[in-house]
Amino acid sequence: MAALTRYFRTVDLAEDAYQDACIRAVKSWPKNGVPKDPIAWLILVGRNAGIDALRRRETERTVIEEGGTEVDLGDVEADYAEAIDMSDYRDDVLRLLFMCCHDELSVQDQLALALKVVVGFSIEEIARAFLVKPKSMEQRITRAKKKAAVVVAALETPSPQERAKRLNAVLVMLYLLFNEGYSSHGGVDHIRHALCQEAIRLTRLLLQLFPAQPEVMGLLALCLLHDARRSARQDATQTLVPLDEQDRRLWDRSAIAEGQVLIEKALRRGRPGAFQIQAAIAAVHCDAPSAEETDWSEIERLYRALEQMQPSPVVTLNRLVAVSQVSGAAEALKGMEAIAADLQNYLYFHSTRGALCADLGDETAAREAYERALMLGPSDAERDYIRSRLSSLKK
Repeated sequence: MAALTRYFRTVDLAEDAYQDACIRAVKSWPKNGVPKDPIAWLILVGRNAGIDALRRRETERTVIEEGGTEVDLGDVEADYAEAIDMSDYRDDVLRLLFMCCHDELSVQDQLALALKVVVGFSIEEIARAFLVKPKSMEQRITRAKKKAAVVVAALETPSPQERAKRLNAVLVMLYLLFNEGYSSHGGVDHIRHALCQEAIRLTRLLLQLFPAQPEVMGLLALCLLHDARRSARQDATQTLVPLDEQDRRLWDRSAIAEGQVLIEKALRRGRPGAFQIQAAIAAVHCDAPSAEETDWSEIERLYRALEQMQPSPVVTLNRLVAVSQVSGAAEALKGMEAIAADLQNYLYFHSTRGALCADLGDETAAREAYERALMLGPSDAERDYIRSRLSSLKK
């Protein structure tokens, strides 16, 4: 999508061309085999499909005069990778992220548009990330696309000054991309490794553009520290393993070391930000030799700082998890009353409440909370875990 958008300079035509290429791949690959570079194949087939569409509209001259040439796609064994500038298309996703983050679009519209067009999230996935209803998100994305068609008629690569202005929105987008890979909403795969790795790859590219930006360092550190625990988060049967029960010998110590160096380097610059604080929290978890030795007081302190910098009910909920470890479940439940109305449709609010009620022996309230969580579209792995918590309660 990103490469085709750069080529055609319009999102709508790129989407149509990409869809056409996917349809052709579904028909061709089972018969002729998967090409050596499937991505390059899709880009070239999509490019030809888009040119054909332009010809039908009698506007192909604009694109072709800008350097477009057709490629013979008759031989699926041809080395398509050699027919395209690999350095261009491998960085196109990051380029398109900046294009979508145009300052004439609201931040909410920037994020929604890019997550749909660039990352390929479904309306339901984006709505869940924003804690809104799918219908409302669909309307927002439609409005954003219409405005973007006017605002970004020519999707030029932003200048260094424009990139700096759009940086925060791009950081948030990459964070949401990583989160969807780290804890997928719905479906069989709770962890989508490819999404996590793509978010990390793009954040590394971003750090090359902004080598002195502490928040970019913070985001990369955060992703690395979380991703380092991936192998321990599910057992051999794909059952979720809570953090306090994970085999820490499975954690990727090289990723942890890199993340710790990055966050220390970022914090030394004296410009703390939300991603740096979250990375510092993840580093505290990774520093603990065992769950029992976790410095929950430090985690609670860091969440308070994050709450002041970026107040939200989800941040408060995470702080209250730390409170439960420091001051007890009753104190945490008391604090949850203030955010209950805001998080009624947030799965983790109810699963957290269920765990705290169970700790206090209130199994009726725990059951009610877990059952509510089951109604909010957990992934298969999350559903199995919540059901196991339910089955552990007394009948």
